[in-house]
Amino acid sequence: MKYIFLPHTADVKFKAYGRSLNETFENSALAMVNIMCKDKIKPGKKINISVKGKDIDNLLYNFLEKLLILLDSKNFLVSRLKVNVDAKSMSLKAVLYGDSSKNYSLGTGIKSVTYNEMLVKKINNKWFCQVVLDV
Repeated sequence: MKYIFLPHTADVKFKAYGRSLNETFENSALAMVNIMCKDKIKPGKKINISVKGKDIDNLLYNFLEKLLILLDSKNFLVSRLKVNVDAKSMSLKAVLYGDSSKNYSLGTGIKSVTYNEMLVKKINNKWFCQVVLDV
């Protein structure tokens, strides 16, 4: 299981899981994209990104916000990705594969990522994060 959606009063909440921090960030991105688009997205375009954060929660927040910015500014919708988190420097580099959002039917729009109930944790050698998105 890569991610699950959880009940929330007004917004969308999910937990993403992974064997590593990298995989957890990747799965959080896929969960967010799944909220916006139910179609299978073709991985025809490639974009490299770098993101920094003050702490691990801020890094996840900035990463997901960057994906929303790419959607808004370049109509880029992620299909698959490879994330490399550097926990010491609180930064990440990611290779994103995806396609133009104009080629797909978009559903729920996401206004922003929130810090509400956000967390990133490692328990019993498995990582998970929890995210609430303002829709």
